[in-house]
Amino acid sequence: MNKKGHTIKSVDSGSIADALELQPGDRLLSVNGNEIEDIFDYEYYVDSPSLTLLVEKPDGEQWELEVENDYQDLGITFENGLMSDYKSCTNQCIFCFIDQMPPGMRDTLYFKDDDSRLSFLQGNYVTLTNMKDHDIQRIIEFKLAPINISVHTTNPKLRCEMLHNRFAGESLKKMDTLFEAGIPMNGQIVLCPGINDGKELDRTIQDLTKYIPCMESVSVVPVGLSKFRQGLYPLQAFDRESAQAALEIIEGWQKRIYQEHGIHFIHASDEFYILAERELPESGRYDGFPQLENGVGMLRLLDTEVQEALHMVEEEFEGEAEPERISIATGLLAAPYLEKQADRIMKQYPQVEIKIFPIRNEFFGEQITVAGLITGQDLVKQLSGQDLGDRLLLPVCMFRSGEETFLDDMTREQVQNALQVPIHIVKSSGQDLVGAVLGLELEEDTEYEGYELKEI
Repeated sequence: MNKKGHTIKSVDSGSIADALELQPGDRLLSVNGNEIEDIFDYEYYVDSPSLTLLVEKPDGEQWELEVENDYQDLGITFENGLMSDYKSCTNQCIFCFIDQMPPGMRDTLYFKDDDSRLSFLQGNYVTLTNMKDHDIQRIIEFKLAPINISVHTTNPKLRCEMLHNRFAGESLKKMDTLFEAGIPMNGQIVLCPGINDGKELDRTIQDLTKYIPCMESVSVVPVGLSKFRQGLYPLQAFDRESAQAALEIIEGWQKRIYQEHGIHFIHASDEFYILAERELPESGRYDGFPQLENGVGMLRLLDTEVQEALHMVEEEFEGEAEPERISIATGLLAAPYLEKQADRIMKQYPQVEIKIFPIRNEFFGEQITVAGLITGQDLVKQLSGQDLGDRLLLPVCMFRSGEETFLDDMTREQVQNALQVPIHIVKSSGQDLVGAVLGLELEEDTEYEGYELKEI
């Protein structure tokens, strides 16, 4: 039988909880008489000028505490950050990347989440299929926003087939409820050739426009196919012709929607433009880049930020960069664009030599071209014996969030030792890239980690 309440993991020194003599191991039972379902209940009820806490000590003694906190944080960290079990996915999507991973990887990489709360906490996209009316009402009551929704198609029958869930079509109606309540939303479409593209994509975009302005943006990303698809639904990858056809539909709708609403709304990921051999859209077409973590506009923004950073360095920093040879490893997708930025930096600082190393994804298969799915073993195999210069720069999206571990559990230190070169991890923006190359700390407030395989 599970104990009621939520176990406290730690208490911040000098906090309100510290003054109340709360300690790790205590259990929070209720706030203002309300049992706490999860972190959103907790934050909602403690956002008050005063409150009453019911806490149970390890020996079973219960304390009722009257707190005057004037909307301050109490300084409590709970053992379970969500204060609830994670909700796993009940779908069997035909395009699910987790189903395409090899055996023997860490357990967290095989967990399929479809938890709406992670949409607000981590930016995850959810299908709405395992959400109850109670969950929707809590979002409305707590004014949680934005919620990120994996739409894929607005054809109810096709959505049931794509998600392999008989409730997937009916769950689309939850977007109507969220829209009527004015809850901001973002959408995502994983596009699969011959399934939800063409006329189906056209229908989906048209249907989603009725949710503007609450639905602020929708991204369209191509299905990712690894080499581990034995026994899975037969899917095809996009080629030049099919990518061009998808862009024709998307860009046609962008023009129509912009004329009516003043936003472009529907956005293709960078990969579509590369596959179609088309120029990336200008910055203004991205509506402020709301879908960066889906790979929408990252390369265009990188171009803009590198130019701005080089201008900042020229204006604000005296002296020239030290002579140095630097290597940068990345995925096949971004390599040509990083070469362009490297040339731009070397033109301004010719004493700095930058070499880009495109890494083939032999671990997942060569159709996977993004940097965030590159493993340590592919880096070691393909960079061993290469002249890597004085430093090797790797993008942060190659690593597990908050750690220095690659998808295959190799660590930065292990790869560094194998290659015999110092490895520096670079954040995602153009300012970070320029600063890392020139050895400068440039002030910027952009933080995003595109193409990351998120874990619980």
